[in-house]
Amino acid sequence: MTRTNADLGRLLLRLALGILILFHGVAKLRGGIDPITQLVTTHGLPGFVAYGVYVGEVVAPVLVIIGWYSRVGSLIIAINMVFAVSLAHRADLFKLAASGGYALELQALFLIVGVAVALMGPGRYSLNER
Repeated sequence: MTRTNADLGRLLLRLALGILILFHGVAKLRGGIDPITQLVTTHGLPGFVAYGVYVGEVVAPVLVIIGWYSRVGSLIIAINMVFAVSLAHRADLFKLAASGGYALELQALFLIVGVAVALMGPGRYSLNER
């Protein structure tokens, strides 16, 4: 594989991860933080932790998309997914969906791709290749 192909692959992973997570962030911007605040306080965490969803689903995806500190952004997305699974999807951790796939396949993909981008870096097509 040439470096150009590897860099294109990294770009595709970054764009897919960033854009798809950003949709979730925009939905939370439009719908408000109250449901997330209720979720975190129900689990005994302070309410301000809910604002981390904006970092994980708005700020971090923008970093990943534009390729500016993508490793940091993708790691934040991965951490965001750990929180999402542990707070909102714990009951589905070992379940299959009605279609036969893993019930948390979307969350798992976001988590794994976030870690992969953090490990590989953004590639040549980024604002800073770190």
